Amino acid sequence: MKDWSGDGNAIWRIIGASNHTDKEREQDDYYATDPIAVDKLFAVERPHRQVWECACGEGHLSRRLTEYGFKVHSTDIQDRGYEHFDGELDFLAAQMVPFAGDFDIFTNPPYKSAKEFVAKALDLLPNRCRCYMFLKLTFLEGKARYADLFRRTPPRRIYVFSERVLCAKNGDFEKVREGGGSAVAYAWFVWEKGFQGEPTIGWI
Repeated sequence: MKDWSGDGNAIWRIIGASNHTDKEREQDDYYATDPIAVDKLFAVERPHRQVWECACGEGHLSRRLTEYGFKVHSTDIQDRGYEHFDGELDFLAAQMVPFAGDFDIFTNPPYKSAKEFVAKALDLLPNRCRCYMFLKLTFLEGKARYADLFRRTPPRRIYVFSERVLCAKNGDFEKVREGGGSAVAYAWFVWEKGFQGEPTIGWI
């Protein structure tokens, strides 16, 4: 069994990190994303060259973004062993961006906090920069999401996967495959800070 105990001395602790009990770790909602999700998105769109993966987990998306030549800043609420991890950071508690220049946010957020992740990303992003959120299609549903998020800050684009993409609890993709694969439909939701208009939908 993997132990996700982080380094209590991580330098990013000054902008929002904290220690967590075992019970809290179970509530962190960590589901890793198959990197093919990046490949499919990049067939139709590219982020800025500087990217923040703010819930990087074991680095599945960060590695693929790095392979594409992006400068990637990889943080998470706790250290899960990614070799290029930049430090522990509670994204929702962050009060500042820990680097300079234009950037996009690119992540699979904890689903239970996805609405808050989007709102926080739009608060921290420079104008006209984007956040790319890998989310279930069912994220489109819900009165609270409509009232608090979609009505006020609609996404610019939604890219629906034409084939199912694996998303594995605690990064255990083999267990998902042994269980028959994914039964959940996902999409990339793309918000652009300052955008006001009707979203467009595409398939990838």
